[in-house]
Amino acid sequence: MEERDFDVIVVGAGCAGAVAAYVAAKQGKTTLLIDRGEYAGAKNMTGGRMYAHALKKVIAKYEGEDFDWENDNPFERKITHERLCLLDPQSAVTFDHSSDNLRKPTSDSYSVLATTLDQWLCDKAEEAGAELIFGIPVEELVKDESGAIIGIRAGEDTFTCHAVILAEGQNALLAERSLGVPRTKDNQMAVGIKEVFELDSKTIEDRFLCPEGEGAAMLFVGDCTHGVVGGGFLYTNKTSISLGLVATIKELSESDTTIYQAFDDFKKHPAVAPIIRGAKMVEHSGHMVAEGGYNSIPETCYDGCLIAGDAANLCMNLGYQVRGLDFATATGQFAAEAVCAAIDAEDVSKAGLASYKVAMDSSFVTQDMRTFKDWPSTMEHWESMFTDYPKMLGEIFDCLFVVDGKPQEHLVKRLMPIIKKRGLFKTGKEIMKAVKSL
Repeated sequence: MEERDFDVIVVGAGCAGAVAAYVAAKQGKTTLLIDRGEYAGAKNMTGGRMYAHALKKVIAKYEGEDFDWENDNPFERKITHERLCLLDPQSAVTFDHSSDNLRKPTSDSYSVLATTLDQWLCDKAEEAGAELIFGIPVEELVKDESGAIIGIRAGEDTFTCHAVILAEGQNALLAERSLGVPRTKDNQMAVGIKEVFELDSKTIEDRFLCPEGEGAAMLFVGDCTHGVVGGGFLYTNKTSISLGLVATIKELSESDTTIYQAFDDFKKHPAVAPIIRGAKMVEHSGHMVAEGGYNSIPETCYDGCLIAGDAANLCMNLGYQVRGLDFATATGQFAAEAVCAAIDAEDVSKAGLASYKVAMDSSFVTQDMRTFKDWPSTMEHWESMFTDYPKMLGEIFDCLFVVDGKPQEHLVKRLMPIIKKRGLFKTGKEIMKAVKSL
């Protein structure tokens, strides 16, 4: 093949990009990883949770099955407590689950901080032989006469390569400008806001009833977003708590609230305020988040270029489960392996890179996204889930627990009026539709 500056150039040093650079370098390819942030994780934000299966597989493949995770890892706390909370302005109904299955190595997950995770992955890529450049934005992808991608332009510099892996994150401007990828619709995109609160480890464990070193994940729906489609999240780190909100851009634009006002009220809610009581806010960040699911995934394979991670809208919010980092990890690996194989075969055309889509489609990435493809639309049109359902649950649980000295009727007689005023068949139909999409 024609000589180039690099075999592979990876744009974006987030999870997908760092993994891609690591794998490409491990396979002996000259690799450049470039990011506009001043350091790894500087421009990145994650809610703060990683389902570890994909990362452990790629590290085991390239470092060996005996890799010392105990002493070398980017994780904060193993998540052993799962909490779901439906918020009304006057109430909160929380479900708390913990089990030994959450502790199994095959199904474990961890809270993470973007800077720590990205730096750890970038260190691995650099150790494998990749060259890293930070603080320089990539302005465009360079094409040859046929339109194939053959490099990048960053400032006054042009770097050529056999293939580019785009892992530029959610705001995929290069994909839009250079590849013609359509901009994600506003009802398929959300804005996220997050703050990190410093708190000592014992206080965190006491407040969440967690054993030493273990942690909790908590998802919120309802009043946290002032009734707008979206939700809140909370993850416990070693000595801090990550707390944030996500709400769809379309809904916010049509609402009389802002994400900042909703977040300020969220932090003051009686179900949240005690958790961060006495904690010092040490970080504030914002980010866009894909909410469109399977139907918003763009074309990911082009002549000389592949798209991975958030840039391909690979994020899934099911209300009880939010995933993105395991998709990013896997697609970063798949993209690098496809590129390396194509370079070895001296064919980096779209057809030569097609093994990337084959790997995605045969993996949990595409299969999970496809399984839950109807959920984003269901959630978007289920207004009562974010307004009336949390209130209804609050009323139901009041029936269970409030004792005021007045004679009580049988429980069914107390519950039926609460459900009937919402419409028994309407409520049942909405729930059945949601269950089918989940």
